[in-house]
Amino acid sequence: MKDMMAYKGYYGSVHYSDEDQIFHGKIEFIRSLVSYEGIDVKSLRTAFEEAVDDYLELCEKDGKEPETPFKGSFNVRTGPDLHRKAVLFAKSKGTNLNESEFNYYRCFGEVFINYRRR
Repeated sequence: MKDMMAYKGYYGSVHYSDEDQIFHGKIEFIRSLVSYEGIDVKSLRTAFEEAVDDYLELCEKDGKEPETPFKGSFNVRTGPDLHRKAVLFAKSKGTNLNESEFNYYRCFGEVFINYRRR
């Protein structure tokens, strides 16, 4: 991945400030703000890994569950018309949109294809 680093399931951005002559970034895909910086690539990588480790240690110390970057679900905004059609299609097939990923994509895929043909 370009401009990203990975460590223990967390992803960190990579940016450079020419004005400050420093590399910097933050842990991406979580709500908490965890940032880091370094003067070169090696020190940035080390700072990123330390930031992840510090974040995990702080969560453990505070007794809170660390945020995970990808929880296995995501919201898709479809608009009411397409949503209604997908739910009705799923119902006609004896399932629902939340039953499994396969049903979700199958239902939305078939409904979307028909929706786009109008």
